[in-house]
Amino acid sequence: MTNAPQVPEYAKACVLTGPGTFEIRDVPVPRPGHQEVLLKIRAVAICGSDPQIIRGELVGFWPPAYPFIAGHEWSGEVVALGEGVTDLAVGDRVAGEAHKGCGYCDNCKRGRYSLCLNYGDIASGHEHYGFTVPGAYGQYQKYSIRSLTKMPDNVSFAEGALCDTAGVALHGLELTGITPGGTVAVIGPGPIGVCTAKVAKAMGAARVIVVGRGSRLASAKSLGADDCIDFTKTEPVAAVRALTGDLGVDEAFECSGAPGTLAQAISMTRKGGRVGLLGVPSDDRQEPVPFKFVAHNEIAIFGSRADPNAIPRVLSLMSSGQLEVKDVISHRFALEDFGTALDTFVNRLDNAVKVVIFPNGIESA
Repeated sequence: MTNAPQVPEYAKACVLTGPGTFEIRDVPVPRPGHQEVLLKIRAVAICGSDPQIIRGELVGFWPPAYPFIAGHEWSGEVVALGEGVTDLAVGDRVAGEAHKGCGYCDNCKRGRYSLCLNYGDIASGHEHYGFTVPGAYGQYQKYSIRSLTKMPDNVSFAEGALCDTAGVALHGLELTGITPGGTVAVIGPGPIGVCTAKVAKAMGAARVIVVGRGSRLASAKSLGADDCIDFTKTEPVAAVRALTGDLGVDEAFECSGAPGTLAQAISMTRKGGRVGLLGVPSDDRQEPVPFKFVAHNEIAIFGSRADPNAIPRVLSLMSSGQLEVKDVISHRFALEDFGTALDTFVNRLDNAVKVVIFPNGIESA
């Protein structure tokens, strides 16, 4: 192992000790193996799936057991190299992603490693950071070089931690397609929805309509949405169609996973239009859809998972100024304040959108 002299033997991490319980404690700093590097975690963003993991709602699967370190939206600095690492060096600034496929199943060979056929089988080489193997809520963590991308110098660590969120948006939009000069509807103005609206504009959409409610809908307007529809005040499908002269939008993106929104997304789409599903519904959710409307209007529906191969392009969009994510970051916390950070995110305190934690010192805005 090649490492910088400042790597300690123990460091701080937020450790899940049981369902709904966690503590900041000293843990051994892991040693990187073959084609792995050790990162000093500079920034890690709280994702909407993290509270579910922390509450222990999927224990035995996510996480597989306790104690466990969660966190999967991160950026950091390379401080040690394992064997076989040739394209990264100590001191490199990198952004990470959560999925590392086995590398040899049919889906991985096709580049669809977020759909790895050996998911959860660590012996196969599959790893899902912060879900099935330890993640980034700590000062140091090791990662496969497959899951890392060098960051341009003008992209901050905080922005790098949003690569996963923005990458999920980009992957979903690339699967579904964007009509240059067209109109897009986004249902759900959470972090994924806000990034979907931003990336849609960067990809050529001329108009973005966001459907939601409360403070997050207000945030979507301030973060670039052209039109906002409050579904508590007006029926969203009728409102979207009214804004488009009853034509419907070219693409609709469901980013909330809430009941009834799949049918809404379909119904607000024009003939020959497309629907992208980026939200994460509960495992038992079954949704009725307007079957005849889909078939007779040739509506294409695309499922989307994670952000395979998207982060290099996200970083390019950030570096060029075509994708602004600094304004999505509403709150910054030190690792020691993890409980307050989590409460701020979950309960949307002070209009929270994206909450970023800095395990090794808060980066200035």
